[in-house]
Amino acid sequence: MKKTLSVAALSLTLSCLIAAAQNSAYWPDPSWKAPPAAVAQVNPLANRPELARGGRKLFLRNCAECHGKDGTGKAKKHSANLQFPAIQLQTDGELFWKITNGNTGREMPSFSKLPEPERWQIVMYLRELKPRSTSERREHINNGF
Repeated sequence: MKKTLSVAALSLTLSCLIAAAQNSAYWPDPSWKAPPAAVAQVNPLANRPELARGGRKLFLRNCAECHGKDGTGKAKKHSANLQFPAIQLQTDGELFWKITNGNTGREMPSFSKLPEPERWQIVMYLRELKPRSTSERREHINNGF
């Protein structure tokens, strides 16, 4: 009985923490879809994982203002939480297309002004934004990411 209550309390606590760490005002835009050719596009830098570090710098300079440093989207009311599975399950090509084209209806600007390799680096860094435990987050930050 005591163990069941502890598990239930832990589950409730974790659910509350997860909910608090997400942007509850965000909802995906079902009409913002990349064309099939973009979805199929492969990241030409995929075999260079060390470039994700540069992607982090680009993300902080260009994206964190709205999406927050951790990508949770809490910096602005309707910004996407980039840790959501709905974002993380998109292909690199989809993410690249969305970064390139933006979505003015959601106040997401186009970043087509950035050189193509830099946009691919941002995509690489987005893959680093999966939800983490607190200790993993600290280690991630301490390692320069």
